[in-house]
Amino acid sequence: MVLEVKNVSKVFTVGLFSRHKIEAVKDVSMRVEKGEIVSLVGESGSGKTTLCRIILRLLEPTSGSIIYDGIDVTKLRGKKLKWYWRKVHGVFQDPYAAFHPFYRVENILYQAFNLMPKVEEGEKKRRVHEALKSVGLNPDEVLGKFPHELSGGMRQRIAIARCFILNPELIVADEPVSMLDASTRIGIIKLFSDMRDRLDSSVIFVTHDLGLAYVVSDRVLIMYKGVIVEEGNPVEVMEYPSHPYTKRLREDVPLLYRKWEGF
Repeated sequence: MVLEVKNVSKVFTVGLFSRHKIEAVKDVSMRVEKGEIVSLVGESGSGKTTLCRIILRLLEPTSGSIIYDGIDVTKLRGKKLKWYWRKVHGVFQDPYAAFHPFYRVENILYQAFNLMPKVEEGEKKRRVHEALKSVGLNPDEVLGKFPHELSGGMRQRIAIARCFILNPELIVADEPVSMLDASTRIGIIKLFSDMRDRLDSSVIFVTHDLGLAYVVSDRVLIMYKGVIVEEGNPVEVMEYPSHPYTKRLREDVPLLYRKWEGF
């Protein structure tokens, strides 16, 4: 097992005077096995992104723990987190927001080496070029460009190239294709599959699209109002949904798609 989430909850307190509490994630437990693509499916506001940010140690859980490779990483701080971020890396919905707008692509990718032990300059250059080629980009064409000079698909490929440099054991992909057009999505999804096969990495793939989860996943988790309400392999969840929310998500899968797949 690569990752285990144990009874994680996250409560946000909002308001200056009323101090209203919102429980975004409620006692969630899940696991990710080595080489597995696990899809976390739910609509906006279901708690998917909050859970991902907790797994990435970008948010502190209110309770519960994150176990990575048998080690409780919930309380890691400072430099100790560099080791974890090298092993568990994120790809976000909007790569433009994840990049420094005044850094060229070369600088953005070289930042990955800040999480590693010392690497020689020649080796850095080789790995950056290799990573860009792995995601279908020409290093000579993109290294000198700023994020705003690239298309959304190219920016997302660069975010994935940064993962190739780090060679993480787990990639947390939070809605990585939701802002891309249909033709670009296919290439990005294939990259995650290739990364799983080439690097032997595991992937948590977050989406609101049950049809997409059916295509890419080894296992599907349905999240509703901060709770995982259903879990199973893609065929079980799509063909025999047990929770009313899963049934509703299934109905949102385009009719033509369901006809092709026989559902």
